Amino acid sequence: MNAARTPYPPIGAFGAVMGLAGLGLSARAAAPVLAGALPAPAHFTEAWIALAALVFAWLLPAYLWKLARSPQAVRDEFANPVTMGFCATLPLAMTLLAGGLAPYVPALAGVLWWAGVALLLAMQVWGLQRLLAGGIELGQANGGWLMLFVGGIVVPGGGLPLGNEEMSRFAFGVSAAIAPLILGLLLLRGAIGPALPAALRPSWFILLVPPALVYAHGSALFPDLAFLEVLFFFGLVLAASLMIYARDLARWPFGVPWWAFTFPLDALAYAAARYAGDHPAPVWTLLCGATLLLATLAVVLVLVRSALALRG
Repeated sequence: MNAARTPYPPIGAFGAVMGLAGLGLSARAAAPVLAGALPAPAHFTEAWIALAALVFAWLLPAYLWKLARSPQAVRDEFANPVTMGFCATLPLAMTLLAGGLAPYVPALAGVLWWAGVALLLAMQVWGLQRLLAGGIELGQANGGWLMLFVGGIVVPGGGLPLGNEEMSRFAFGVSAAIAPLILGLLLLRGAIGPALPAALRPSWFILLVPPALVYAHGSALFPDLAFLEVLFFFGLVLAASLMIYARDLARWPFGVPWWAFTFPLDALAYAAARYAGDHPAPVWTLLCGATLLLATLAVVLVLVRSALALRG
């Protein structure tokens, strides 16, 4: 799964776009909390959006070329239960990038967002029938499945700035409904199944996304559901557990799955920014800054290592 050693990028490489665009969107959300309602500094937030756009503009033609030249390799990525969840990084990257581009090119962002949502919903229908068809072993489940089956909780991040509230609510609702089932399955797999291969261990961080974004986007779509705040609290405890789990990450082989560190930490920072905005207090402002710093460090680390791997 190392893109540097293969002639075509794996589908999971679009996780880089998610990590970069997600950091930009999280920084935008955190700026009013951290800077007294001042606009987000363009030299920080918008640089990540621009970089995400450049990476997407490079990856999409490369993957379409892969589809044209090696369609069997693409079919294998979708058919293999281990990699099928990472296929959703493409539509999710499209919706996040749309949110980043919305202030500048709203028409293009709208097309990108709707295309991403349509593709994600089609993948979810396919994924559910794939589960119902059977033949999948518990040990093949991994955190990437959350992107496929629960990815709809991500799309309001781009949909709300574009005014697509109803479709955002629909996509969010579909994924929020299945989230407890997939999370339960993954926790069961973690408890009684075989340990994940070292190369896939970063994917456990994707467990952060449901509590963070069901809280953050759910509160935006359904303002009366204040009890969703408890999910943010759970996300903080889960983040601490994952950081301890990843204490030996220096020994894990580097590859595309390392981008799974980035967007989940972006999502946690986004949720922290929303909570701090709703509950003004020094402790929550400090937590907002700390989670944004952690997300930034993760993105920079993986970005630098990816650049070095591509050069090598």
